[in-house]
Amino acid sequence: MPDMGGEVLATRVAFLELRDERRLVQEGYELLDEKRVLLATEILRQLRHYGALQEQLRQHEQAARTAHEAAVDAYGFDDLTGEAKWSLEDTLVRTSTQTFLGLHLVEATLEQPAAPEQPRSLLPLPEARACAKAFRRLLEDHVSIAACAGNLRRLAREYTRTERRARALENVVLPEIDQSLRFIEEQLDAVDQEEAIRVRNAAGARG
Repeated sequence: MPDMGGEVLATRVAFLELRDERRLVQEGYELLDEKRVLLATEILRQLRHYGALQEQLRQHEQAARTAHEAAVDAYGFDDLTGEAKWSLEDTLVRTSTQTFLGLHLVEATLEQPAAPEQPRSLLPLPEARACAKAFRRLLEDHVSIAACAGNLRRLAREYTRTERRARALENVVLPEIDQSLRFIEEQLDAVDQEEAIRVRNAAGARG
């Protein structure tokens, strides 16, 4: 692209080259604009998913509070907190990744390998076991929410970069090229008019 701060060669070759360049830049802008729309659509989808996970978390938090209160009533707070914890040693975080416009979007779940349930001697009362399971569900929720939040951050960063590039083409590069094209076209028209006058004057002089 010609430098608008310097001279622009007013030739037909320069005009044709600049017009081809404008076409390529326009195609690049349209691709960025389409990518921008796709990213915005995926961000909205992920936001809806994030909202659903947050709502599920709120419900499970309420259930965990209720289960905790029931366990304290049945077991006593000191005895409950003194019990051995439900081990998460064999628990795994399972992730699946899909590629979207070059970005890796992750879904994550907490998974317990197939094995016998924790020994009942650890949590002898059903209220205590229910409390442990309720808080485990909260942990599972947080794993899924963390993965979704990571997806949103990656999508937001890519959207910002794409938006910046698209606006640069739309508001800076394309207007500069159009300005150069208008300048060259005006100069070529002026040259054509001078040539026509010169030819007419030459013909008049011969007559």
